[in-house]
Amino acid sequence: MSLDTAEKQKIIDSHQIHPTDTGSVELQVAMLSERITKLSDHLQKNNQDYASRQGLLKMIGKRKRMLSYIKNKDITKYSTLIKKIGIRG
Repeated sequence: MSLDTAEKQKIIDSHQIHPTDTGSVELQVAMLSERITKLSDHLQKNNQDYASRQGLLKMIGKRKRMLSYIKNKDITKYSTLIKKIGIRG
C-alpha cells in the first residue's frame, strides 16, 4: 500500500520545514503515518495477509523510534507533530 506521487507531494507540502526539505524526521514520520493508515485499512479487509501485517509492525516500530528521537531532541516539535498528524489522544 504505497503512496502515489500526488499524495507524497501533498504530505511534503504540509509538513516540510523549509522549501527544499524532503527528508527531515518530521516529514518521514508523516509519510510513515500515512502508509500505516492505508495498510491498516487494507488489513481490516484482508485478515489473512500476514506478510503485510509484518510490514505494518515494522513500520510502527520505525515510527516509534523516530518519534522518540524527536521527543528527546525537542519536546515542543514532538507535541506539535503528534497534534498535526493526529496519532495520539
